[in-house]
Amino acid sequence: MRKKVLVFLAEGFEEIECITVVDILRRAGIEVVIAGLTASPIIGSRKISVMADQIIDEVSPKDFDMVVLPGGMPGTNNLEKDPRVISCLKEMDQQEKYIAAICAAPRVLKKAGLINQKSITSHPSLSDDFQESNYQEERVVVDGRLITSRSPGTSMEFAFQLVEILVGEKIAGEVNQGVLARLDCIQAKDSKM
Repeated sequence: MRKKVLVFLAEGFEEIECITVVDILRRAGIEVVIAGLTASPIIGSRKISVMADQIIDEVSPKDFDMVVLPGGMPGTNNLEKDPRVISCLKEMDQQEKYIAAICAAPRVLKKAGLINQKSITSHPSLSDDFQESNYQEERVVVDGRLITSRSPGTSMEFAFQLVEILVGEKIAGEVNQGVLARLDCIQAKDSKM
């Protein structure tokens, strides 16, 4: 069965973190639905407009294998204060599905209560915000079903880690034959979730 990923998009999102992940996942044959918190187009932090596939009210967590949160400011703030996002994250966690966040977006996971005692990473400027977690400085950190990454510059590694988790190393390698990303710096930490 084809894997399906939900990517939330809020005004002020970090464009690289969204588009890179969506692109690489789709190249791997994964169905990706970009769900906007508001009607499209949604404007990123660098004023790039992106058309969401659906509005958040039109999606259900039960239909997805993974949810991904791009960071960026004020995008992360907008995700964090939206009760629909928090509810979806909690439901995905209860259903034992994958939850991924990059850059500032792990703050949203914190608000949802999903990172206590978990190994995570984030943008370095936010490292002090995660005292309840086992904070790591690796570019991508995997702790069971929780995947986090650091910044726009780690988006490619983050995306390929998500591909590997969902459809395997072989397909990740096949996708990278066309992309030629340097992936030798992925350092994932697995532990119980």
